[in-house]
Amino acid sequence: MENEKAAQILFLNPVFKQMIWGGSQLRTRFGYEIPGDDTGECWAVSAHPEGDCTVREGTYEGETLSGLWEKHPELFGNPGLDRFPLLIKIIDAKDDLSIQVHPDDTYAKAHENGSLGKTECWYILDCPEDAALVVGHNAGSREELTDMIHQGKWSELIRQVPVKKGDFIQINPGTVHAIKGGLMILETQQNSAITYRVYDYDRLTNGKPRQLHVEQSIDVITVPAPSVSDSVKSAADLPKNTMNELISCDYYRVWKLDIDEPISFGQDYPFLIMSVIEGEGKVNGRDIKKGDHFILPYGFGKVELQGKMQLIASSTN
Repeated sequence: MENEKAAQILFLNPVFKQMIWGGSQLRTRFGYEIPGDDTGECWAVSAHPEGDCTVREGTYEGETLSGLWEKHPELFGNPGLDRFPLLIKIIDAKDDLSIQVHPDDTYAKAHENGSLGKTECWYILDCPEDAALVVGHNAGSREELTDMIHQGKWSELIRQVPVKKGDFIQINPGTVHAIKGGLMILETQQNSAITYRVYDYDRLTNGKPRQLHVEQSIDVITVPAPSVSDSVKSAADLPKNTMNELISCDYYRVWKLDIDEPISFGQDYPFLIMSVIEGEGKVNGRDIKKGDHFILPYGFGKVELQGKMQLIASSTN
């Protein structure tokens, strides 16, 4: 029975993205075979057209996640959605990312060919001692926001928030945000690649500045910005050997598990995505280690974990 259950686990091959701000830590820290020393993103669980993960082994070996979603909806609880709803990434930011904002579903559907909007959240895997992120802004009204953007008053506009390893940040659509150089982050997000760049530090790619989306950004930025305490919380020292819920919103639920003794629980969700972020162990008798990402399908039943490891788990709501 255990072997049969282990065979139902969907282990995925990540897709890697080279970025102007990327680095090499996805190789040195996670042991991935990356395409170059400017690899910024590991799309670890993705069924997006720009990066569709394949199943590593077992019954569905070689199949894409989007193909499974289409052909075997029963694996995901027959949700009746037109696409796999989530996308899990690891981000290695060697340099600062552009300052950006995401639209919600309504705006994206109208302006981005029917795309989903993008709600996302970050778990900080590692960062320097004095790390900060851009979360929110200081404009009091849309008029003030527009003026500050058009006049390039970035240092006045942008709100930098100090963060540390183990912090968790929810980024709702309309939130101005940017990951700074030196941070490694696990991101759980809606299955969308729509990003509006507000400002990119005047950087050049192949001699040209990257495209900005200033008017769209002004359209969708939430004014005033949510408070820092509404956005950032610590998830570093939570109870061990239990599923600690970090967020439950319209699009996803996310948990953190820090285990050092065997635990078991029921897989009662449409599907459960799990990412091993530290250590190694077993899931239902199957070896797993840091850098593995897998999906426990609908009806999987009892999940048995053992070893010394940290995991981030997610499902739809």
